[in-house]
Amino acid sequence: MDVFPIRTDEDHARALRRIEQLWNAKPNSPEEAELDILATLVDAYEEKRWPIEAPNPVDAIIAYMSERALTQADLAKVIGSRSRASEILNKRRHLTLEMVWALNRKWRIPAELLIKPYKLKVGKPRGALPRAAAEK
Repeated sequence: MDVFPIRTDEDHARALRRIEQLWNAKPNSPEEAELDILATLVDAYEEKRWPIEAPNPVDAIIAYMSERALTQADLAKVIGSRSRASEILNKRRHLTLEMVWALNRKWRIPAELLIKPYKLKVGKPRGALPRAAAEK
């Protein structure tokens, strides 16, 4: 068994080469055990070396919608209105607790993804009237 700690990119490359050699190991063999151990070590190294940050809530919603060919109108049905859906997707408004609950319950998006803080876009939306004109 050729198991070794993975501390550098060179160790990582070496482990990947060995995994490739062991890929079709017979079940319950020493080679399969080595493959399992090396795969676990590679996974741990990759998570530490190249961590993947969870997406912000809006990107998580957009990815979910894209994967399922859902539209803004579909989102509106879940969170209450088309204008709210537009504001959320354009990062002009934060998700409310009720919206998070609805998205988790109806679309099964993990609440942990939806409660992460994110920045809103600053400035007026395109086509918005100046405040004085809007008040007339």
